[in-house]
Amino acid sequence: MFMFQSIAVKQDRHLIETTKNQIFTGADQTDKYISYLKDRRVAVLANPTTIIGQKHLVDSLLTRGINIVKVFGPEHGFRGNASAGVKVKDEKDPVTGVKVISLYGPKRKPSKEDMADVDIMIFDIQDVGCRFYTYINVLSHIMEACAENNKELLILDRPNPNGYLVDGPVLDMKLKSGIGMFPIPIAHGMTIAEFAQMINGEEWLPGKIKCKLKIITVANYNHDLAYTLPVKPSPNLNTQQSIMLYPSTCLFEGTALNHGRGTYFPFTVFGSPFLKGKFSFSYTPVSIPGMSETPLHMNTVCYGLDLRAYDINKLRKAKRINIQWMKDLYAAFPAKEKFFDRSQSKEMGDIDKLSGSSDFRKQIIAGKSIKEIQDSWEPGLSKYKAMRKKYLLYP
Repeated sequence: MFMFQSIAVKQDRHLIETTKNQIFTGADQTDKYISYLKDRRVAVLANPTTIIGQKHLVDSLLTRGINIVKVFGPEHGFRGNASAGVKVKDEKDPVTGVKVISLYGPKRKPSKEDMADVDIMIFDIQDVGCRFYTYINVLSHIMEACAENNKELLILDRPNPNGYLVDGPVLDMKLKSGIGMFPIPIAHGMTIAEFAQMINGEEWLPGKIKCKLKIITVANYNHDLAYTLPVKPSPNLNTQQSIMLYPSTCLFEGTALNHGRGTYFPFTVFGSPFLKGKFSFSYTPVSIPGMSETPLHMNTVCYGLDLRAYDINKLRKAKRINIQWMKDLYAAFPAKEKFFDRSQSKEMGDIDKLSGSSDFRKQIIAGKSIKEIQDSWEPGLSKYKAMRKKYLLYP
């Protein structure tokens, strides 16, 4: 009898310890917000990452009797059926019959009419912690619409898989664009809820208006914890490796190299037909519906780098964006005047807007050292880090 009691106590302790160490997203903690939504007309900004366990948040809330009057869908759509960059139309969700309003077409924020029959808005989308990953832009548009129409925004927070990393040049606001709207570094080191607090606190909404926020924080999370995403955040960030490399490797969108689009491992391989003989690794980009229909160098053998087996712990330990890969590939590229030439492909981005600095491209061309490039990010980076501390919800 005594022995069985001892075993039971050990099991209970193990259960408590497991629960203590397990990360629970804001959405997972339904006891903290379900009653708050009762008898209210609810709108949700959602995509396939908007889940409770294995079930979509919208589907789950409807089964719990919550009155969801509409859903807003960002890039790739509410259910994630649209390719990158493809405009999405309004529709009726075939699964639930709920009206879906696209915010990735002519409209980028909910209108006054859209908000008229809404009492509270929910924002629950997985971010990856980079300035050029546009869901923080969507967040600001939602906050603006809520503030203008006197609606509360409930944020169900999620971990930032790159939360350990705060690095890169702070955006020169002369380069403000759809891939960079705020004066923050490439890797901002914040969750969506923390970033929302920064938007309010730094008065970044038009007219310095502020959005009323209610936040359900992530349980048992800190910024240094490794977090594996349960759902791919977008079609071309389809592996944990790509997500962790993304702060460093998305910069290749501003070069004449294919950066894995047209393969099933984007942002982890990089190459060009012009690097034949320089690298032994090769691959051939092809058209992949839902991911990349017309990738750079389509149906042509590309030679370059394969980072699929790269040890991510090296990045976590250094806590720096890796710019050595950019330096190496530029050094090996024979037609250097074409390396950053956007005219070669519609798929190429603007390296200045991606990096947030007109100096980065010049520094790579000039062969500046990694230390010289990183030193040029100061004092802006240190000032940002100090500002960031005011809005952190997690250690």
